[in-house]
Amino acid sequence: MLSCQRHLFAIEREVVFFNSASYSPLPSPVQRAGEKGVGEKVRPWRRDAQAAHVVVEAAREEAARLIGASADDIAIVGAASYGIATALANLRLRAGTRILLLEGEHSSLHLALTSFARSTGMHLDIVMRPKNGDWTTAVLERIDDQGAPPIGLAALTPLHWTDGSLVGLSRIVPELHRRRAAVLMDATQAAGVMSLDVSELRPDYLMFPVYKWLLGPYGLAFLYVAPQWQGGRPLEEHGFNRKSYDSATKSSVEALPYLDGARRFDRGERDSFITIPMARACLELIHAWEVTEIQVRLRMLTDLLAGRLMEFGIDTAPGHLRAPHILGFRLPKAGAAEIAREMEHAGIFVSARHDFLRLSPHVFNDEEDVERFSEWMRRYLASRKRA
Repeated sequence: MLSCQRHLFAIEREVVFFNSASYSPLPSPVQRAGEKGVGEKVRPWRRDAQAAHVVVEAAREEAARLIGASADDIAIVGAASYGIATALANLRLRAGTRILLLEGEHSSLHLALTSFARSTGMHLDIVMRPKNGDWTTAVLERIDDQGAPPIGLAALTPLHWTDGSLVGLSRIVPELHRRRAAVLMDATQAAGVMSLDVSELRPDYLMFPVYKWLLGPYGLAFLYVAPQWQGGRPLEEHGFNRKSYDSATKSSVEALPYLDGARRFDRGERDSFITIPMARACLELIHAWEVTEIQVRLRMLTDLLAGRLMEFGIDTAPGHLRAPHILGFRLPKAGAAEIAREMEHAGIFVSARHDFLRLSPHVFNDEEDVERFSEWMRRYLASRKRA
């Protein structure tokens, strides 16, 4: 099993950081890459533009490798929401059909799909949270609803972002394909910690930022575009998504065609000499550790956490219904946000998402972190009994 990588992070021993699903800390190689990039901005006359382009393409290759894609299938964008907007600007779907979405989905998906449904005459069909935690069965039943309109689009995630409950895409997506529905996947909470292979899942679009589980910088994401959609129109018009563009010699780019493949969807100011090298560095780390090994380590930690919570009489989803890296739980008659704030005073950092307390360890966490969290919970629950 992968060993604890805490030595690569500037995390004090007294800090328990179980909040990578919000923002992960930077490992030292990624920090150094960013600092070097800042240095290039300090002295831009030393910058090698050709070398910078090599780094851009290296980062693209690493991102493609993470999901079993080709670099030609990957666009460099600014956020998952940018990828979602690109997908919705290019999909051609029929009015009157359904858009499938999970209850309580993240705002980046929910807001975009609500607006899209309104503008296209489609129906937003919300799959309600199942009481038994089995999202896969709930989604399959919704797909098979004989009395509902056909599905035009499913916007799905490999797990629910609030509590880590699994969404079995390997079972769901074939049913969607059988009905000729488009599939949009937001892999924000999965890329780097769960195995993703676009050749098996066959999404139309898939997007993921790097600032969470990939241990990278804020403001950078990657977008997979399936080959059948690579002739689409990008959100932005700029010379770097056109063929043969040279800003020193071309006064007009109107006659230049878009780049082939997904590169045409690259955002403006793509060649960031700060965030792109950081993304390359973090992706190289993830590949060196291997996603399957990361997954094993994080499953060990969340299983330990679930076991401690069970000792306190607190239920979590059973192992086969939850992702390896996120554990959500509820406390009756207690506000999740208030408890999370109390934990911070003890140096323990978690998230409150809806009514769940969400624990999201990463490779820098260890058994000592689990024990410190467990001891805090024991004392907190004891104080509630006395109150």
